[in-house]
Amino acid sequence: MNLNEACKDILKQLEAVLNNIKEEDFKKPIPTLNNSTIGQHIRHTLEFFTCLMHNCENGVVNYDKRDHDKLIESDKDLALTVIDHINSFLDKSEADTELVLEVNYSFSDDILTKIKTSLSRELAYNIEHAIHHMAIIKIGLKEIASYISVPSHFGVAVSTIKYQQQAPSA
Repeated sequence: MNLNEACKDILKQLEAVLNNIKEEDFKKPIPTLNNSTIGQHIRHTLEFFTCLMHNCENGVVNYDKRDHDKLIESDKDLALTVIDHINSFLDKSEADTELVLEVNYSFSDDILTKIKTSLSRELAYNIEHAIHHMAIIKIGLKEIASYISVPSHFGVAVSTIKYQQQAPSA
């Protein structure tokens, strides 16, 4: 499976959650998650993809400068529309597109470090980032929306699944 297809698989899983969660549960603060919501985690995950998508043309990606669009975290239909846009981008994107990633991990200055990267590398990063948030979403769903059945692999890295399949049972 190529990276674009792996991204689409992640988005399909998020889409299933969006299609099955009740609107009120989508926006409901979850105590176990420091009162964040399923909608906030989905918005955050999607915005990393959209930040990459919107910045491919200019060649510079800075995830700290993403939109933080509160509407996505409160409107399931808008979140589904965003997924459609990301899927369209993935259908036509070129994996070998060269990019520059801008980062700053300092509290004391605003100096950006520029790192050569590619669309492929950033898609891989977005997959890992999404899986991390999907694991958090899964915890939240168990607490407030146990009526939603998610696959056992939801929020689990492919490498972990492969390891678990090969590990001898105790």
